[in-house]
Amino acid sequence: MIGNKHNPMNEPRYCGIPTFMRTSLVTNLDDLEIALVGVPYDGAVEARSGARQGPRQIRDMSSMMRAIHHVTRINPYELCKIGDVGDVHFNQIFDVAASHNDITAFYAMLHKSGIIPLSAGGDHSITLPILRAIAADHPVGLVHFDAHTDCCDEEMNSKYSHGTPFRRAVEEKLLDPKRTIQIGIRGAANSAECWEYGPKHGIRIIYIEEFNKLGVEEVITEAKRVVGDGPTYVSFDIDSIDPSFAPGTGTPEVGGLTTIEAQGLIRGLRGLNIVGADLVEVAPPFDPSGNTALIGATMMYEILCILAEKVNSNAKGNKA
Repeated sequence: MIGNKHNPMNEPRYCGIPTFMRTSLVTNLDDLEIALVGVPYDGAVEARSGARQGPRQIRDMSSMMRAIHHVTRINPYELCKIGDVGDVHFNQIFDVAASHNDITAFYAMLHKSGIIPLSAGGDHSITLPILRAIAADHPVGLVHFDAHTDCCDEEMNSKYSHGTPFRRAVEEKLLDPKRTIQIGIRGAANSAECWEYGPKHGIRIIYIEEFNKLGVEEVITEAKRVVGDGPTYVSFDIDSIDPSFAPGTGTPEVGGLTTIEAQGLIRGLRGLNIVGADLVEVAPPFDPSGNTALIGATMMYEILCILAEKVNSNAKGNKA
């Protein structure tokens, strides 16, 4: 939400307290429609930690975003009441289950208030507790951008890691596998089960090789076919993008999406019934330039535009 006294978008980028997209820091949820949330948690990674610092640097780099989208001409701040609601607070940061419970409790509060969350992680395990809050009553579809399926059964003898969230979400009936599509999957693995689980349950996987053959527009068409018009969540792992663009992530895989392809894919999701989204796995320690966080902030802005348009459309429909 833009304050009454001045427009933060017109302030110098280096001024003010960093918030997502230079929106107001919100403590009162009344009338808020879209919440920008930080989830600084990476206690479920098996290799290179650092995504806990993602939300802070994404906030800083998001000061580079402006209001009006240059292609769609969407100004999300004119369509919806948007604010930064701060970070999830963790009570037992070294306990994965307890930390996931803290995440679920935070998002349950937002969901109860009818607020749509757009989040910055954190590792990819955070998506599972978010879904536990917003998909508790009905499973959702999923558009998932990633280098990995995150459908492993276990990692390092744990069922709750950043490589297992979508398998758990299907098992907990939070995610409808037949309305799930994963885009950009690539890279070697030590076991084929991470790739086999999804198709066995109806998940549509578009490996990067198929993406390169089909192109952005055909993949968008396929994504819309898979998820249909039902409630859909969007999860964007920064490692879906090639590490030549975004090296600041814990599990980089070469041969990924370009930034312009990723932008085109997100814009192509306009009109979907999106009920929440996240951008995860930005790990600032692995990219001193800050460019990975800038890409993360830009992808969040792209999602925010299509999300705000949908929320505004729903509000107009309810008034009709």
